[in-house]
Amino acid sequence: MKQKFAEALKEYRKEVFKVEHDHDELENLTQEALHLTEDSLQNAYHYHFHKLPTADRAEVINMINNYTLEALLPPIVEKITRRQLMMERKLELLVHLLEEALDRIGDGDE
Repeated sequence: MKQKFAEALKEYRKEVFKVEHDHDELENLTQEALHLTEDSLQNAYHYHFHKLPTADRAEVINMINNYTLEALLPPIVEKITRRQLMMERKLELLVHLLEEALDRIGDGDE
């Protein structure tokens, strides 16, 4: 039984390594992350003034807003999205490992 669990764990670790380092897998992950990042940034909120500010102040605020949305947020959102997708893939592999372990426990009782 211990041997079967060790084999399942080894297979899990191999699959996780593949997810983290395989070129094709990373390419797919990057494309998916970029797509989700673009969708997220399309839904960015815009600031609306409660009182009409002076033109200079409104221009400065709009410049800051545009810079944040176009320069700062995309790489941050992309990195967060990529990490989330990587964790989701690892979780799927972990669930598969757990299912396999439970199957092997069930096979051991017979």
